Amino acid sequence: MHIYKELFIGGRWTAPSGNDTIDVISPHNQEIIGQVPSATEADVDAAVSAARSSFDAGVWSRKPVGERLATLLRLHELYERRVDEFAELQTGEMGAPITFSKTVTSVSPLFTLGTFLDVAKNMQWEELRPGVSGLDIIVRREPVGVVAAIVPWNAQQFTLMTKLAPALIAGCSIIIKPAPETPLDTNLLADLIREAGVPDGVVSVLPAGREVGEYLVSHPGVDKVSFTGSTAAGRKIASICGQQLKRFSLELGGKSAAIILDDADLESTVAGLKFASLANNGQMCVAQTRILAPQTRYAEVVDAIGEMMSSLVVGDPFDPATEVGPLVAQRQQDRVNGYIRLGQEEGARLVMGGTDTIAGQERGWYVQPTLFADVRNNMRIAREEIFGPVLSVIPYGDEEEAVNLANDSEYGLSGSVWTADNDRGVDIGRRVRTGTFSVNSGMMDLKAPFGGFKSSGIGRELGIEGLHSYIEYKSITPTPAPLDE
Repeated sequence: MHIYKELFIGGRWTAPSGNDTIDVISPHNQEIIGQVPSATEADVDAAVSAARSSFDAGVWSRKPVGERLATLLRLHELYERRVDEFAELQTGEMGAPITFSKTVTSVSPLFTLGTFLDVAKNMQWEELRPGVSGLDIIVRREPVGVVAAIVPWNAQQFTLMTKLAPALIAGCSIIIKPAPETPLDTNLLADLIREAGVPDGVVSVLPAGREVGEYLVSHPGVDKVSFTGSTAAGRKIASICGQQLKRFSLELGGKSAAIILDDADLESTVAGLKFASLANNGQMCVAQTRILAPQTRYAEVVDAIGEMMSSLVVGDPFDPATEVGPLVAQRQQDRVNGYIRLGQEEGARLVMGGTDTIAGQERGWYVQPTLFADVRNNMRIAREEIFGPVLSVIPYGDEEEAVNLANDSEYGLSGSVWTADNDRGVDIGRRVRTGTFSVNSGMMDLKAPFGGFKSSGIGRELGIEGLHSYIEYKSITPTPAPLDE
């Protein structure tokens, strides 16, 4: 049991202003595994005040970049020693299979921090640029200010590090609001931030629900909001920030398509889709949940994916053999089961799954991996983000139709193509309107910009672009030479 009595406000563990607490519940057995204070608006005020004071005083924002990088390198070293602890917390809080937590969700934040540190080495924070007047203009890159970082429960440490690392490198102060389902690993990170030597006032962690999150977003002391979560919540945040002319970046939902071409090796394709479509129990914004299959091989594709999904081991997420664990909460289980019923009502063919219970799992928020065939792209199961282990196979006639189907979505976050011809795959990638795309994999590169087109978001994370997201540009024009008398 992980019990916290205090909140991490301004770099120090501090008594909360209220008495409410958040119970952290295991998705596997529905038992309480931890408890943290629930932050209030008064706690937000205290955190923003600490962040504002630290930023304006320059204790971090005006510290030499080399010193900031050295502090974050210490954080990287401390994090590396605790990756197994992070993995166990993430599996306990969210239900991700422990093998996935140990190989992906606990190490990807470490790699993300290391990549940003590498990218920052070549960052030019001040430069001279020839002006039209013949004078050299000073162009500076300065921190955007106080950042509110709101992160989801499904990939909490990774999504947090895509915000925390560049914000701190740039010199910002930051207030983190983790999802109420998964606050324990963020509190552990808070301990490491303090141990690494980040000055007081610079970082706060406020576990809370939506109301407090909205108060944080609208707080006049916040200069930028960075949000990862649902498209509906992103629209509301964009509206608030727009009214205040506040900087914001949004990484939102997806309904990504995996295009299987007629020349694809089906065995390796299905093996790749096992990760690209179903990793983290299907609870990934980049999940390739629309499988576009050529009519000439349609039955073959459906059979191969059905066989793969039928063989998945569903069960206790702490069992190393488990490939699909429980969903994060009962509301998520209800949501996914609702979409499974909807798919059947819409006329899609249920190939496998579709039951509300899992053999041997009397407790826990489990959903059986479910595959639909004969899906039309206008069905709701093909258009709306389900966020669970549910896949839809959609037939197409030719390559042009496949690209059109992939693009026929309000989302544009990710996508993939599976083919024996890399050049053909890259050409398709150029035509699909998504922020990230891969050929014969579901992976992304941490040095590449990440984000979405359309309703999948605004702005980019990762790479040099992710660092630029926390920077304001300033130009200083020197005194011109006096005119000749």
